[in-house]
Amino acid sequence: MEDQEDKIAFIGQDENGKEAVFVTGKMEDSDTLSSRLDEADVQYGKEIPKEESPLLTFILSWVFPILMFLILGQLLTRYMQKKMGGPNAMTFGKSNAKIYVEAQTGKTFDDVAGQDEAKEALSEIVDFLHNPSKYAEIGASLPKGALLVGPPGTGKTLLAQAVAGEAKVPFFSISGSEFVEMFVGMGAAKVRDLFKQAQEKAPCIVFIDEIDTIGKKREGGMGGNDEREQTLNQLLTEMDGFDGKKGVVILAATNRPDSLDKALLRPGRFDRRIPVELPDLAGREAILKVHAKKIKVAPDIDYNAIARATAGASGAELANIINEAALRAVRCGHFSVTQADLEESVEVVIAGYQRKSAVISAKEKEIVAYHEIGHALVAAMQSDSAPVHKITIVPRTSGALGYTMQVEEGERVLMSREEAYNKIATLTGGRAAEELIFGSFTSGASNDIEQATKLARSMVTRLGMSKTFDMMALETVSNQYLGGDASLTCSPETAAKIDEEVLELIRSAHEKAIAILKENMEKLHELAHYLLERETITGEEFMEILKK
Repeated sequence: MEDQEDKIAFIGQDENGKEAVFVTGKMEDSDTLSSRLDEADVQYGKEIPKEESPLLTFILSWVFPILMFLILGQLLTRYMQKKMGGPNAMTFGKSNAKIYVEAQTGKTFDDVAGQDEAKEALSEIVDFLHNPSKYAEIGASLPKGALLVGPPGTGKTLLAQAVAGEAKVPFFSISGSEFVEMFVGMGAAKVRDLFKQAQEKAPCIVFIDEIDTIGKKREGGMGGNDEREQTLNQLLTEMDGFDGKKGVVILAATNRPDSLDKALLRPGRFDRRIPVELPDLAGREAILKVHAKKIKVAPDIDYNAIARATAGASGAELANIINEAALRAVRCGHFSVTQADLEESVEVVIAGYQRKSAVISAKEKEIVAYHEIGHALVAAMQSDSAPVHKITIVPRTSGALGYTMQVEEGERVLMSREEAYNKIATLTGGRAAEELIFGSFTSGASNDIEQATKLARSMVTRLGMSKTFDMMALETVSNQYLGGDASLTCSPETAAKIDEEVLELIRSAHEKAIAILKENMEKLHELAHYLLERETITGEEFMEILKK
């Protein structure tokens, strides 16, 4: 029998006479109690106490609840940040501008092709950052800001990086949308922080992309966006507040200059407006050569032919054409990009990939062949029309069942009334061929109808090629760099007269196309049958048969 220490348990009977275990605490006379229990023949035993560690008690009582509270707090904070715009929602007053130094940017004017006028306008800023004393002697100040305007993909951001690379100064890059925040005042705080960083690192260049996000015209009355207007007001204040002689240059880019606030465009803020337009023929050829340096090309590539076939293409689209040509060369197992690869990539960008698995009935294929030859024949029989480069009846992923490609021999900047009218006649040539040969017409001319109507309406309302309205402007164009949305600015009576004249233009051009095809019916049949056999013919093959 062991000595008792804390508690003693013994067996007895409860008030109902049932056997039960009783526990009693340690008493000072526990030895006397033990002897008395022994004398009474009571069964009892010792309970071994369980001692708890003080450290464990402290952890369970204090540390664990505090940790659970902190973890739940972090989870709740992250959940709230997601609801309020991400983890940056709580970084009050931070601009989040990306800073690129010379080694990281690595862009120079040699990387920018087809924008000689824009580079010339920006070269003065580079010269000032290199030799500020030359301008300080005369008392000239550097323009505080330059606004780059133009269609998407023309290289506005690349130009800004090239200026920083040429000047070898820090380059701050931030998008206008990064200033737009949920809380009022945060955008303005970000503007303050951005200009503070720029002045600390002067001379430097600050580039704000898509500035129309925060620079839109302020509207009077109720319902304005207070956060956006506060951000714009802070930007105007900061541009007035810093000294132009310190060498902080603000470059901004936009596709919508007509939507910017007038106060942003006044001298002393954005002093210069530099257009970055779509490249001309020489510019397109130069851009193609710049991007072709990055890939393996055959030595006999005719870049001028590709440039002529891509009238109206931006620098980004030309870069995409080069990349598509490289991908096609890999698919075809070529060791370098050939002229055929480049020509096919132009068609991919314009009309999409070939639908080799498309199933077209013989009847529909014949209709498509006559339709395309109708376009080509009407174009070839008119003097003020671009030469035919290629005709195909191979379906494309864009939905076209075939197309006729015309390529100008040189760069065209102006369009005469005769050229516009002949273009409408060419567009109606496909439908005219269907009417003459099959006595009916299909839905295949839907895109031709849309283009012809658009061109005829422009002749009447915008280009002053109307006999009725002379040089009167009847339509205004907004967002000229983003598709050019047009809206009529005339009375309903005048609008009805416009519709009548547009209809008359299209009808007379349609009749002209029918007359041309009737005069050359034999060639129409011969060329259509030849196209049906070959599926794709070149402009040279077309003209050779036509001249027989």
